[in-house]
Amino acid sequence: MASFSPANLSATLFTLRGFPGLEGAHQWIGIPIFSAYLVAVLGNCTILYVIWAEPSLHQPMYYFLAMLATTDLGLCLTTMPTVLGVLWFQLRKISKHSCLAQLFIIHSFSFMESAVLFAMALDRFLAICFPLRYALLLTTSRVARIGLLLLTRSTMLLVAPMAFLQHFPYCPGAALSHSYCLHQDVIRLACASTTFNTFYGLIVILLTLGSDLLFILISYSLILKTVLGRTSGGEGPHKALGTCVSHLCAVLVFYVPVLGLSVVHRFGQHASPLLHVIMGNIYILLPPLMNPIIYSIKTKQVYSRILRIASIKRV
Repeated sequence: MASFSPANLSATLFTLRGFPGLEGAHQWIGIPIFSAYLVAVLGNCTILYVIWAEPSLHQPMYYFLAMLATTDLGLCLTTMPTVLGVLWFQLRKISKHSCLAQLFIIHSFSFMESAVLFAMALDRFLAICFPLRYALLLTTSRVARIGLLLLTRSTMLLVAPMAFLQHFPYCPGAALSHSYCLHQDVIRLACASTTFNTFYGLIVILLTLGSDLLFILISYSLILKTVLGRTSGGEGPHKALGTCVSHLCAVLVFYVPVLGLSVVHRFGQHASPLLHVIMGNIYILLPPLMNPIIYSIKTKQVYSRILRIASIKRV
């Protein structure tokens, strides 16, 4: 790491990167990326509207789905302006304060999405393993408190590293790996010791995303054990587990890109810069794009309500 002295000026502007080696095609690359953003925004807004408009969906399972859609919508709206600004308008500079604000929001939403997926697994566990007590255990007020607790956890975890990032001196002239700001990307530009942020980030990921995923796996192990032990065959187990398919797909759609991006950042120093950019865009775009599609197709109540809205508009 280069040393920093008072004679040097800390960078106040960071350079965002598009697709290395494909700069001449940025205008064209922006079209499918914008289309994906647009579908993701419309899809998550549709999910939120359907849950709000349909009284039969005012249940804990769908409240958590609304939280997931809100999180995905936040990820899209936070990153879309800078990504499209780089691709379409060559706006490659971002101020340090704007970058840190974006970084804070992106990671908060990422932690929130992981926490909501865990809460949804807990919801399915209670609904399947304790069906008679489900309504008493997960009341609307408790769901609201769980949502507030998850939001608090997701933001408070970032207070300490953000304080360090705010006061780090940054080496002028260096570029970020993506078209938006991430913690593990920004600390590479710091002209100071980043040991705390590096280890803190690793510990936080293990204690949040890692533990959330572990609890999700435990929940589904208990669900599977309960379902198989409750009935010897027939459609019973399939109907019970059928309510979990959408959630399991959402878990894969979120955790696979997160794991891929983490591996690329920590062990892909010699990988092509293009790989970093592609993984970064998949990490941001895939969950918001796929979750509304998954829940619209796999959840009968949501699907039927969307069809009803579409038929009314055609009339």
